[in-house]
Amino acid sequence: MAHGLTRALKAPRDLVLRVRIVELSWSGQTVPAIADELRCSPTTVRRWLHRFNRLGLDGLEDLGGQGRKRQITESERSRIIGLVRQPAPGRLTVQADDQLAAADESGPPEWTLDALAAEAQRLAIEVGRSQVRQILLAEGVRWRRTRSWARSKDLDFEGKAPGSSSSTPARPKARRLSARTSSDR
Repeated sequence: MAHGLTRALKAPRDLVLRVRIVELSWSGQTVPAIADELRCSPTTVRRWLHRFNRLGLDGLEDLGGQGRKRQITESERSRIIGLVRQPAPGRLTVQADDQLAAADESGPPEWTLDALAAEAQRLAIEVGRSQVRQILLAEGVRWRRTRSWARSKDLDFEGKAPGSSSSTPARPKARRLSARTSSDR
């Protein structure tokens, strides 16, 4: 079986290397010779030979559970992203009677990272502000809204007047002063 793995086209490269270490050891090569042929350290060769002797072929596989564990689940990530798509609880909306009202007047009128993190924690998702930011950036979700004072939906609203006439001359640029050089004399 080991010989078949070293010739496999779709086996992971690391696994092929480990099987090749065992194969060369069985053929009678020394640890330094195996390390030279496979371009790895003798310590690596010894480690994989010891694991193979202790656990068999299963010892050549990667151990599971390596690396940092995920702090939140995919469903929790989805819930955080879903929050941004909903109106903020303190946002004023026009009701059926043409009055402005918010679902929760004490809540934030716009989603901010702090407000999203607080709402997620209220929903029992242990997440901080910076992690909310990373999640939203990774998903390409915008949480920032345009500033309400930048535009008006009021038809009678008049924006800023156009700039002054183009015939008004531009302010001349001041001449930059520099130290005198021998060429100035």
